[in-house]
Amino acid sequence: MIRELFEKQSAFKLGLRLSDARVRIAKLRKLKESIKQHEQRVYDALAADLRKSSFEAAVTEVLFVYGELDHAISNLEKWMRPKSAGRSMTSFFAKSRIRHEPKGVCLILSPWNYPFQLVMSPLISAIAAGNCVFIKPSELSSATSRVICEIISSSFDEREVVCLEGDKELATQLLELPFDHIFFTGSTPIGKVVMAAAAKNLTSCTLELGGKSPAVVTGNTDITTAAERIIWGKLVNAGQTCIAPDYVLVQRDQLDAFIMAAKTAILKMFFIDGKLNEDAYCKIINKHHYDRLESSLAQALNLGAKMHFGGCKEPEKLTIAPVLITDLPPNATLLEEEIFGPILPILTYNRLEEAIDHINLRPKPLAAYLFSGSKDDQRAFISQTSAGGTCVNDVLVHISSPKLPFGGVGPSGQGSSHGYFGFKAFSHERSIMYQSSISFSKMAYPPYHEKGWVLSLLKKL
Repeated sequence: MIRELFEKQSAFKLGLRLSDARVRIAKLRKLKESIKQHEQRVYDALAADLRKSSFEAAVTEVLFVYGELDHAISNLEKWMRPKSAGRSMTSFFAKSRIRHEPKGVCLILSPWNYPFQLVMSPLISAIAAGNCVFIKPSELSSATSRVICEIISSSFDEREVVCLEGDKELATQLLELPFDHIFFTGSTPIGKVVMAAAAKNLTSCTLELGGKSPAVVTGNTDITTAAERIIWGKLVNAGQTCIAPDYVLVQRDQLDAFIMAAKTAILKMFFIDGKLNEDAYCKIINKHHYDRLESSLAQALNLGAKMHFGGCKEPEKLTIAPVLITDLPPNATLLEEEIFGPILPILTYNRLEEAIDHINLRPKPLAAYLFSGSKDDQRAFISQTSAGGTCVNDVLVHISSPKLPFGGVGPSGQGSSHGYFGFKAFSHERSIMYQSSISFSKMAYPPYHEKGWVLSLLKKL
């Protein structure tokens, strides 16, 4: 069945590449209408999978997708327009153009943490670029995956877009096929598996991975505002966000003030009358990840770390209350692996250079955050570190702009998505030259024994 679907799409892509902006925009509008018709079911599914409130689901998933759709619909005609490449001395009389053409049949492998947004965002880009698409949503967020597949089947012929539910075995079968492009969102270890499989078919990849994204708080910033923004970014979706602040680096003399401000922010946002407000706080996706987080926290405490807030756990509800923790030894799992949960290690430094060195000694993260009112600090941080993206004086929000590329670097990913950058990810930039009747190439024709003057001329150009 999978091979048959792939062959259908491989045949269909040849006609699809001829589609103009008007046709593709109509498809995006149809997708948007189908999402609207299924919107309440999307909210219900996200609540079932992750206990997401309808407000959080709207802000971080559904409205995000509508924004991506509207941006693509408004700008697609401009994106598709061939771009002039200008002239060079050796092609002075020629016209050069860059044309974006669809890559062909593409595969989208999406994760469970933002199961709606992280399917629809790359899908929008793939459709805008004129591709056929296979979608394999995560089996861990099964309720959302079912709704996504219904939206897809009501919007597209399977020769153009198909959504398949399944587990690791299905993903393995799909990765054996010679797709024209693979878009994967998930962990770095699985990203390596995807890239290795793609290499067998020389398939291009966009890999949106993760890592340990730091948040650095300097002494010349408002500590209350910094703590509040970091806590929100850490605890939205119960910390199960690829660009969540993984840990905080606080100037040593600001540690106590930051801990106090962080506690206040947690209580203000996620507690009511001293109890965790489950209407505003997601659950951990499954028992495996709950046990992983519980084990990492227990190990850190056994190694001498100090917990300043949290510790309450409800295994039957897959809920771990927010945790603030300090004095972790370097070999603690919480400092070695991406946490992907509501546990926030707080580290200290004396000078900004120390914080920068700490970041640079570790794999390049998907995001890096700085809270500072100093332009010098901001310039130093941005120029002396490397990360997929950076927010100054806030967290997460850079992902919300379709005018910015979103992606990792090195072990946190490769390639970019969102807006025009997503359109480019699913397109081949084809170079085209229209030669005139006058061409400098004739000067390079053999015989060469009287062409010494040509070399002299070319060296001067």
